[in-house]
Amino acid sequence: MASCRERRRDTDSSLLLDVEEEDRDMDTKDEDHIEPQVEAMTPKPGNIGPKMQNSSTRRNAALNILFCRRFWSLLKVIFPKLISPTFLMFCTLLAVCLLEQVVIYQTGLIPSQFVKILAAENPQKSEFMTRLWLSLIIIGLNSTLKSLDGYVSSLMYVKWRRLICHRLHQKYFQDTVYYQLNVLQENMDNPDQRISQDVERFCKQFSLMIAVIIISPFTIGYYTYQCYISTGWQGPVSIFVYFVTGTIINKFIMSPIVSLLVRQEKLEGDFRFKHMQIRVNAESAAFYRACQVELMKTNFRLHSLLDTQTRLINREFWLNFAVNMFDYVGSILSYIVIAIPILSGAYSHMAPNEISSLVSKNAFVSIYLIGCFSGLIDLSTKLTDLAGYTHRIGELLESLEKTEKGTMEDLTNQSTDPGGDDSCENTSLCSNESTQSNKAFQLESVTLTPPSLQNRVLIRDLTLEIEAGRNLLIVGNTGSGKSSLLRVLRGLWPTLGGSVERISPLGPQGVMFIPQKPYLTDGSLREQIIYPLKDKYPGQVSPDDEIIMQNVERLELMSVFDRAKGLDGGTEWINWYDVLSPGEMQRLSFARLFFHQPQFAVLDEATSAVSMETEELLYTMCKDMGMTVISVGHRTSLRKFHDVELKLDGHGGWKLQAIR
Repeated sequence: MASCRERRRDTDSSLLLDVEEEDRDMDTKDEDHIEPQVEAMTPKPGNIGPKMQNSSTRRNAALNILFCRRFWSLLKVIFPKLISPTFLMFCTLLAVCLLEQVVIYQTGLIPSQFVKILAAENPQKSEFMTRLWLSLIIIGLNSTLKSLDGYVSSLMYVKWRRLICHRLHQKYFQDTVYYQLNVLQENMDNPDQRISQDVERFCKQFSLMIAVIIISPFTIGYYTYQCYISTGWQGPVSIFVYFVTGTIINKFIMSPIVSLLVRQEKLEGDFRFKHMQIRVNAESAAFYRACQVELMKTNFRLHSLLDTQTRLINREFWLNFAVNMFDYVGSILSYIVIAIPILSGAYSHMAPNEISSLVSKNAFVSIYLIGCFSGLIDLSTKLTDLAGYTHRIGELLESLEKTEKGTMEDLTNQSTDPGGDDSCENTSLCSNESTQSNKAFQLESVTLTPPSLQNRVLIRDLTLEIEAGRNLLIVGNTGSGKSSLLRVLRGLWPTLGGSVERISPLGPQGVMFIPQKPYLTDGSLREQIIYPLKDKYPGQVSPDDEIIMQNVERLELMSVFDRAKGLDGGTEWINWYDVLSPGEMQRLSFARLFFHQPQFAVLDEATSAVSMETEELLYTMCKDMGMTVISVGHRTSLRKFHDVELKLDGHGGWKLQAIR
């Protein structure tokens, strides 16, 4: 290491935080002890007190310009271009719906045609049978078209969900966006719920609504014309006035429902998160005998959710009341419209059977026109749900785009970071050719603070050079900034000042990070060892089973091999955190490290759960493979494996000295 000089920086006492402030900001405190991995990588529940951080989001969650803008952004995702599968499905659905309306009109005329035949002075059997067969054909065609309508809508739902989820996943897994959204950003609750549940509900609801939406202009126009011919101008005008009145009433009722729905979905995610937290940390909670406090906390989230649901149900009662009143009063209005020409004597010259047939036809036309408007009014309940899902998905998409833009700007500004891009354009990551460099990182006058607590200086003006062949040990008390420094090296945290130059590429072929509790994905034992190469770089990884098995045996993981039923056993959905001990997980992480054999290995308390004998074996293997290690640890036994020690005091001061 080029700069192995001693240096000491002390901070002002005015920058020290009191105990109460540290307690309030535990979430941003640097954690150097063992923490559950899921706590670090799962979405944080939102605050559920009266001063929620996303209260402005709830105020904006309504049928307004913001809703239209977010809905339009989702439409551009599900209809990416004019000639696309989803647009062709839409055109197919439009054609099916139009043909279905033609058939429905003929179906609606069937009663009047039978009345005309049967009420005649001399009913003809042949005429009746002909009409019967035609009616059966029309009804069969109507049933076929209705089924086809539902089938195409369901296909669109699946396609839409795929498109939206792919777009969100593409942005969510861009570099460290998912980390920033889950860990650093306080104003985004439950992104996992928004992607998995809200997208599904949005697509399902919209697929059920779209058939009504696209066909309503055609049916309303046609049946308005038919109603005008049958009843004069009074019929359509009275129906239109009735519809506008119902729409205005529903608009006032719907507005508060949208914001309540958004809050309900957030609290659903918080309640689910709490149960997931207990499931993941069941053993730790059991050691603390924490059943009573967890019961209280879980019930608190449940009651907050149920209180919001009760308020939502109370609001929806009046919306449902208005919708039902509109439907049933509309049926009476249809008879009023029909009675106008009859009572005025417009049909006095017609025979009784002709009047009966005409009344039946006019009743169908008027009732169907009112039904079209009633269908639009009925959509108001679905529209409130759709608006809630639209706001939540739209807000997530906006946050993803904003975070992605900030990440890309950081990567552009940090042009010296050869591993900053996760795309396969980075040849050092996408191939097995290793890019060797004498240096991994170079820090110049770096000042480090937690992202959301910038008045607490952990490290001040650190100048450090990490080069090949010189192992670095980072020590200090808990909360002194050891893991925070590794986050800066990885690019997860920004610095308050100074510059960080990442010379070697971040990834298996350059610098590889091994956290204290490794991340174990779903999949077989082989997938754990070669992670993250299998799915990310398909066709470019040829695992050598012999080398893998040599490492498995040397690391005493044969019991894991047997439990996993081999390298490719049926463990696709196994929860590795439940079946492996902390020591086995750390040894498995070293099997992953030895498979990739990077030039630099950054180890964050990576041997804290294994014995000193195993620790010596692991570091010896790293040395034999030519790796340069950067370790964070508390054990004094680690000193003999390192050349330089960086000691942090947690108040900005640091000391760099040679060990040997």
